[in-house]
Amino acid sequence: MYNFPDDNGHFGQYGGRYVAETLMPALLELEVAYKEAMADPSFIAEFDHYLKHYVGRPSPLYCAKRLSDHLGGARIYLKREDLNHTGAHKVNNTVGQALLARRMGKKKVIAETGAGQHGVATATVAALFGMSCEVFMGTEDIRRQSMNVFRMKLLGAKVHGVTSGTATLKDAMNDALRHWVTHVRDTFYVIGTVAGPHPYPQMVRDFQSVIGREAREQMLEAVGRLPDAAVACVGGGSNAMGLFYPFIEDKAVRLIGVEASGLGIASGKHAASISAGSVGVLHGNKTYLLQDGDGQIQHAHSISAGLDYPGVGPEHSHLNDIGRAEYAAISDDEALDAFKMLTEMEGIIPALESSHAIAEVIKMAPKMNKDQIILVCLSGRGDKDMHTVAEAMGIEL
Repeated sequence: MYNFPDDNGHFGQYGGRYVAETLMPALLELEVAYKEAMADPSFIAEFDHYLKHYVGRPSPLYCAKRLSDHLGGARIYLKREDLNHTGAHKVNNTVGQALLARRMGKKKVIAETGAGQHGVATATVAALFGMSCEVFMGTEDIRRQSMNVFRMKLLGAKVHGVTSGTATLKDAMNDALRHWVTHVRDTFYVIGTVAGPHPYPQMVRDFQSVIGREAREQMLEAVGRLPDAAVACVGGGSNAMGLFYPFIEDKAVRLIGVEASGLGIASGKHAASISAGSVGVLHGNKTYLLQDGDGQIQHAHSISAGLDYPGVGPEHSHLNDIGRAEYAAISDDEALDAFKMLTEMEGIIPALESSHAIAEVIKMAPKMNKDQIILVCLSGRGDKDMHTVAEAMGIEL
């Protein structure tokens, strides 16, 4: 039976708590508070209440008939996380963590963000619950995602531009962790993905697993059986773990995570940590990373700001090693082609992150039978990516 992480936060050899001594008390306090909250029916009821009445859950399961017919193979079903309030799956987790912060008496929240959706989702719940909010974001991502930066500021958040390194998600998380070290007494760090020190990978997975639980029930209701494959994009990997976790014991369901191969694995300009990385420690956990022979973190690249991260959640590393999940890599150009195909075929404009998953489905579906089913997590909508896509297409907005 699958039962991870263990009491020390390890998924096999991955995960754990590799942090400065000053952060250990805060993490231990968080772990206790989280376990107590998840055992409290009133906390679960409040979480479910906000997911239903504020986020808009359950998100629909949609059969993409035109896309399926065009590809000529398996039927494709989309789990529409793009229809959540704020436009992505990120808000599922921020609602849960904000309720936990309030339960712990924390008045301030901080977050890191890449594509800006986690920053927006954190600023949103901070406004909802009357908390102050600060978001750390690389200046390159601020340039790519200026609309989401404006949304965060409208919601009352202070946005810190991070200029170190590649000025992207890794560097934003570095600065957020540094800030938390000096503000642990009154501040709750809302990590946006299934990475970081224990208990974050477990906690984010559990809050996001509403995706897979709903999709599992919806598939049984719609077609009377489970899908043959469940597919999701993977940066840190929270939407993928949210989809995969409720299916882990269903061995007939293939679990397929899709990383960003950027300009190609051989170019070195990619973000495919499992496909082309090695084991190391980053941001408080042991996992697959992009690093050189001396253990120095290498720069990641993806057209998608949300996948532009040189590591992956430790549970994904474990699922890869035990063979329960498989991981593919999709290039920038393939993601752009998938972005255009889904938009033109179904009238649904996906986020560039989600487009990586769609691109893998475009490869898979024609090789499968018409009676087979692919379930794909459409993790977010593409409003935020209009400038990036237009620039890639040579169009000036």
